[in-house]
Amino acid sequence: MALGVPLAVREELATRPGRDTLLTVLLRWLLISVSLAFLAALLLAPLATVFATALGHGLRAYFDTFADADTRSAIRLTLVSAAVVVPLNTLFGLAASWCIAKFEFRGKSFFLTLIDLPLAVSPVISGMLFVLLFGLQGWFGHWLQDHDISIIFALPGIIIAEMFVTFPYVARELIPLMQQLGNDEEEAAITMGAGAWMTFFRVTLPKVRWGLIYGVILCNARAMGEFGAVSVVSGHIRGLTDTMPLHIEILYNEYNFVGAFAVASLLTLLAVLTLVIKTLVERTGYKRR
Repeated sequence: MALGVPLAVREELATRPGRDTLLTVLLRWLLISVSLAFLAALLLAPLATVFATALGHGLRAYFDTFADADTRSAIRLTLVSAAVVVPLNTLFGLAASWCIAKFEFRGKSFFLTLIDLPLAVSPVISGMLFVLLFGLQGWFGHWLQDHDISIIFALPGIIIAEMFVTFPYVARELIPLMQQLGNDEEEAAITMGAGAWMTFFRVTLPKVRWGLIYGVILCNARAMGEFGAVSVVSGHIRGLTDTMPLHIEILYNEYNFVGAFAVASLLTLLAVLTLVIKTLVERTGYKRR
């Protein structure tokens, strides 16, 4: 039967698998090249610009930026606010994910919607909401003033704003993970006499620790880089309520490009470090599965 097939057809059939493979390889390399070019244009080129501008006047000018008291204050405020926000949102994320994944209750869907709310609301709008609540003309403004409590244009307002925009991250990492793992091991532990806290710390927490670390990393990155909500509630008081993103804007508007990009380079290094830790966590968690 094969002898009746024309020679040209047989040659085409014989070479078609190789041709398909070649086309597949070419298409794969084309897509990889386009992806790398897109990555270089939108990510690597801006990063290179930041460091090139920051170091354009030499290392002395670069490090002189960090000798400025306002710059040190912005760095300190960023780290302090993140150090408060991340642990609080970690506790909230653990509690919310445990409640949603392990129990059935009325209003569960509404609770999930509330957790996702900061992802749907503009950070600037959320900052305005806190001003309307805690500002001098807000709902609690006069009471706060009578008791000499400062929230807006102070550190508490910055912490509240960052908490609002970052609290979904830990919970949203843990909820699907806990739902996927199920309740079998927890039920077995309770059957063997373990209490609620022992079950949580000895059974549940070890199973979700990599997802927890991943959520904490994302929460920390967003807290340090938040601009919109913090810009509204901070008042831009230089040396007092300016975080690193706000301080970068001030330096740039003053045409202090070296200083602005020097602080931006530090924030970039923190972001790169966050990505490195995130990658290590993903690889370690994958190897231990």
